[in-house]
Amino acid sequence: MRRSLKMSKILEGVVVSLKMQKTAVVKVSRVTPHPIYKRLIKRDRGIKADTSGFKLNVGDKVKIQETKPISKQKAFRILEVLPK
Repeated sequence: MRRSLKMSKILEGVVVSLKMQKTAVVKVSRVTPHPIYKRLIKRDRGIKADTSGFKLNVGDKVKIQETKPISKQKAFRILEVLPK
């Protein structure tokens, strides 16, 4: 029995909150067409990510990667802080 190799998601976003210990809320934006009107709509999503030793500030651009669940709401970790 072979296991399927699943690629983990890598997303880019902006840190919007650092009020938790070892956790940052990252806003990830995407642009999708409206299903009926076909006009482009911007959708934002707040994702909780593990900081794992990074020194972050609100407004930093970061790259996050999907991992196995770390806690109830946290299944991403920060890979790197991108230059502004």
